[in-house]
Amino acid sequence: MIYLDHAATSFHKPPEVADAVYSALQGTGNSGRGEHSASLDASRLVYRTRKALSLLFNVEDPSRVVFTSNATESLNIAIQGLFKSGDHCITTALEHNSVLRPLYFMEKRGVHLTVVPADKKGCINTSDIEAEVREETKAVILTHASNVTGNVLDIETIGKICHQYNLLFILDASQTAGLLPIDMQEIGVSAICCSGHKSLLGPQGTGVLCLADGVQPFPLKLGGTGVDSYSHTMPQVLPTALEAGTLNTHGLAGLLAACDYLKTYGQLRILREATHLANLFANGIKDLPGVTLYGDMEAAVRIPVVALNLRCIDSGEIADELFQRFGIATRSGAHCAPGVHSTFGTVDQGMVRFSFSHFNTNHEVNEAIRALTILEEESR
Repeated sequence: MIYLDHAATSFHKPPEVADAVYSALQGTGNSGRGEHSASLDASRLVYRTRKALSLLFNVEDPSRVVFTSNATESLNIAIQGLFKSGDHCITTALEHNSVLRPLYFMEKRGVHLTVVPADKKGCINTSDIEAEVREETKAVILTHASNVTGNVLDIETIGKICHQYNLLFILDASQTAGLLPIDMQEIGVSAICCSGHKSLLGPQGTGVLCLADGVQPFPLKLGGTGVDSYSHTMPQVLPTALEAGTLNTHGLAGLLAACDYLKTYGQLRILREATHLANLFANGIKDLPGVTLYGDMEAAVRIPVVALNLRCIDSGEIADELFQRFGIATRSGAHCAPGVHSTFGTVDQGMVRFSFSHFNTNHEVNEAIRALTILEEESR
């Protein structure tokens, strides 16, 4: 199989990640749930993972790195735990449903929502975000990069806008964590939400919520923490306040190994190599008569994603042909991002998304070009 669906989950993992998961399965207990060596080893591992992620994102204190099951849980904690009736939030048409659905839910609780539209290339103008700020605005909540088109938003400028108007800045970094540098303190991000299984190259079932100083959402879940067991309420101290129940220590062991790999191999090197492959593919198919590419393909910075359609053929049919005949795995449909498809008029057709990793090869890219060329010729 030629796997070109890394925006959904990184399929190729560094071998160190699998080794770390296996080692943790064999040697760690439940973090914070005992004084014996197995529990203490788990606690040390969890702390080392917090520390590695705090360094990766420049979080002020490792205790402000909270572990969740995925980016969706992180976003739900941030969105449901920080806003109240009467607050106003600004988001964009590029968002994943993990942002939109919690916001729509909060609308029913009296939170006001503004969705900033994208232009014909699927880009967001930062001045359009600033224009929507009003007295009751509490936060800007948006993705760092579109999971459909690969367009990257200017979070540095958005961070300055949020600082100017004293707004919270909640960043969905699911597509960029591990690929693009994110300096939480320099940019002024209030909360970074991401999954561990995409460009961070860790296992599924791991998620991260990094919180700036003074930002603490109300917990989404209540339960055991291993401390303050006689209290009727959750502990107030982070990260315990937001980590009810047993942590996925084995998954976090893999995530720690992935962080070590990113540091050794180099994030910018990974981005450069994956982007080279994405550009090689895009340049190889852009002149095919029946192919439509989506997004700002000329942008100086993009994540390695190429979304396209072939004439008016349903995207699911193309993706099925690619896999059944050529062994190429892609992602078709709406990609949980309805606003993107409304922007491009592809609600019914969807898109076929090719997403690349530095683990892919030139040969695999050439095979994808060849397959799409054949399908294009057959569709005439």
